[in-house]
Amino acid sequence: MQRVVITGVGIYSCLGKNLDEVKDALFQGKSGVILSSERKAFGYRSGLTGWVDEPDLKDELTRRQRMSMSEQSKYAYVATKEAFQNAKMDQDYIDSHEVGILYGNDSSALAVVEAIDVIREKKDTTLVGSGSIFQSMNCTVTMNLSTIFRLKGVNFTISAACASGSHSIGMAYFLIQQGWQDAVLCGGAQEINLVSFGNFDGLGAFSIREDEPTKASRPFDKSRDGLIPSGGAASLILESYESAVKRGAPILAEVVGYGFSSNGEHISNPNKDGQIRSLNMALKQADIQAKKIDYINAHATSTLVGDAFEAQALGEVFAGLNTPISSTKSMTGHECWMAGASEVIYSLLMMQNDFIAPNINFENPDEASEKLNIIAKTKEQKIDHFLSNSFGFGGTNSTLIVKRV
Repeated sequence: MQRVVITGVGIYSCLGKNLDEVKDALFQGKSGVILSSERKAFGYRSGLTGWVDEPDLKDELTRRQRMSMSEQSKYAYVATKEAFQNAKMDQDYIDSHEVGILYGNDSSALAVVEAIDVIREKKDTTLVGSGSIFQSMNCTVTMNLSTIFRLKGVNFTISAACASGSHSIGMAYFLIQQGWQDAVLCGGAQEINLVSFGNFDGLGAFSIREDEPTKASRPFDKSRDGLIPSGGAASLILESYESAVKRGAPILAEVVGYGFSSNGEHISNPNKDGQIRSLNMALKQADIQAKKIDYINAHATSTLVGDAFEAQALGEVFAGLNTPISSTKSMTGHECWMAGASEVIYSLLMMQNDFIAPNINFENPDEASEKLNIIAKTKEQKIDHFLSNSFGFGGTNSTLIVKRV
């Protein structure tokens, strides 16, 4: 059984376009949520969103490469470039070794809509363009990154709703632990364009606290009224400890536990029992007791039902321990397919810099959250083990535990 370490990370989110910017935003408790007049004009019930600019890659990639890239592929490219640099893994190394890719992505709405609009208007499929198919498939990120970086290892997309990014790390962990791969690029990406969240908005799941955008995402708070959609990309380089030491790579942390489960019930409503099974599996695999966890980055999205169930699950598994908990979604909104990966990076930045980022906008606990130690303001603290939860539609649950090295 191989030890699995993190040797590189990269991030492109509404908190910042690189690790330094994101670290500062986390420490300051700075929100990346805005009110988009464009969304309101388009017909959205809620105009709130976490905002990221689409990167201009004209000076970095050829026109042919860019033609195949979806919005989220561009975010993922920027995050991955930073992760490889961070891991000191250059193209020469990648060309001569089997580096794999497992990336979380669960939609590519814009490319599909644009293609259908062209066909409907022109009555000619040939006018869609040769790059459209590669932009529109769910595996758009893995297809593009694997060819741009010439990756030769495992190559597929993890599609598991809002747990996609977390499961991608978990699956990479398993492959490396079992000796099937030495290094895997994993992570999650999420598009934020107008058409990507329309049906989600139609469910009434988004906050309509539009008068104060930065205060709208309120995980665990009694007055929460819904989540805020967000996006970007987060990339991690997972590697066997042996491989990392052999090439003199920086070892940022070690992945020691991965738990997963399915609720097996309602397609959109969570349940406590499935989450508890995921939490306990991760702790068992990490071979540690709950009291060893120094910080929990909760899934909590700022929805009434979801936050309540997670608070109950955490309250049972960590009963009497007063474990510090925060949801970075209070600052980022819900980054959906990327969230499980980005939140591991956010937590890693806290571990590296000895602080816990705040659960901003937490002012009044409800019956479930009042039993938890929710960190509402930035707290200086050493973190030796952190746990990150990710849950998604269909009842998919994922829990990761990461250890300081």
